[in-house]
Amino acid sequence: MRLLLCTMTLLSGCATIDLSESSESDRGAPVVRKRPSEKSAPAQSSDKTTNASPPVAQAPAASTARKSGGYYQDDGPDERIPDGLLDTPDAEPRIEPYAKGPSRPYTIFDQTYVPIIDNRPFLQRGIGSWYGKKFHGQRTASGEIYDMYKMTAAHPTLPIPSYARVTNLRNGKQVIVRVNDRGPFHSARIIDLSYTAALKLGYVQNGSAELEVERLLPEEIKRMQASRRTDADLASKPAVTNEIDAIARPMNAPVSSSVAAEAGGFFLQFGAFSQSQNANSMRDRLLSTWPQDMPRPEVVQSQGLYRLHSGPFGTRELADRAAQALKSSAQLQATIVQK
Repeated sequence: MRLLLCTMTLLSGCATIDLSESSESDRGAPVVRKRPSEKSAPAQSSDKTTNASPPVAQAPAASTARKSGGYYQDDGPDERIPDGLLDTPDAEPRIEPYAKGPSRPYTIFDQTYVPIIDNRPFLQRGIGSWYGKKFHGQRTASGEIYDMYKMTAAHPTLPIPSYARVTNLRNGKQVIVRVNDRGPFHSARIIDLSYTAALKLGYVQNGSAELEVERLLPEEIKRMQASRRTDADLASKPAVTNEIDAIARPMNAPVSSSVAAEAGGFFLQFGAFSQSQNANSMRDRLLSTWPQDMPRPEVVQSQGLYRLHSGPFGTRELADRAAQALKSSAQLQATIVQK
């Protein structure tokens, strides 16, 4: 009976593995670092936030009933948290060769995982958690040392290294992380973020949140790199206008809610609500500090939800620049969605 209970305890936990190529010859088999059971978290509100998108992969249901939320027991934040973590920049996407060791299929807890090694699109929704001081300073599957204060993540199958755009579907906050570790190996979790990434997404206290994970493919990374070079060139020239004007000028005039509902392109989304009054209340709050030359936020009804959109923008890069401008000028967080 004791053996059975120990086995059940092991299988209920979450783990990461060390698949780095540098330790392969010494190890012979993946080293599993078990993550202990979870603490329960406060109940979440029933007014879900979500984004319009193509069909996405959903996390499989847990095999046993569990409380939602909670970070790993004996883990959590450090005793001394550095200042200014919310200002930590996102990971800067680059095109890098995949590590050989973490690219091979592997089996954990009788489940085989086949890492992605091509350029297929990847979009997934489910519950994401974070890992902190218990693994801080340990080696990740890539061979790098895990730093809970950097913008990184662990995922069972995304390439190592690769980059992903992660969105908190509850509050619309969004970050870009570098995937450099394997895990979590738990049927109710799709990704583990670093402490800082979870902090910026606003779910450190809850321990977990409903997330959307979108892989950044090489073509998009190239466009982002080109946009950064353009921004650097503009920054080196004398300023002729403010940041908001520079973004708003190529977008034509602001559009009404009826036009925005039918228009295609990229939009900034500031939330999606099941009740229209909640969406309109959020819109009124945004308008109190809204830049004059930016397309005004409008409530658009779609798929049974009331979505707060600003746009359209001709490209994702323009939308991203607008989102960054709003963040710096009005401390507003936005998610980029495409119609």
